[in-house]
Amino acid sequence: MYLARGSSDDPYVWLWVLGALALYAVISYGLAYRARARRGSSHPAKDAVHDLKDREDPQPPEYRLASRAIMFCGAGLTALAAYLTSGALRVVTVGLTALVAVTVWAWFDHRTRSRAAVQRG
Repeated sequence: MYLARGSSDDPYVWLWVLGALALYAVISYGLAYRARARRGSSHPAKDAVHDLKDREDPQPPEYRLASRAIMFCGAGLTALAAYLTSGALRVVTVGLTALVAVTVWAWFDHRTRSRAAVQRG
């Protein structure tokens, strides 16, 4: 009889995958917190949590969709890198993948936020 098993013998691979996704949640909160603090919010932590739930959206829908697609693709690539590698290579690969994905995501959000401000104002 053939027993179904995961493709990896490493029992901690799912912790790495969940850690990569949790890292994206923390980074998303950090970016929202920084944006609220820069705008002069009296309660940036509370407002950042509300921003994560999309209470108010500072981006037009087409930019928001692209931003979320970049975010989820980056999280998926980071989780995939964690799943497919092991040992010290995993730490390096996950770190570099996450760094590149977050940089692309932040650059896109910064660039589209200034375009949206020009279009509104």
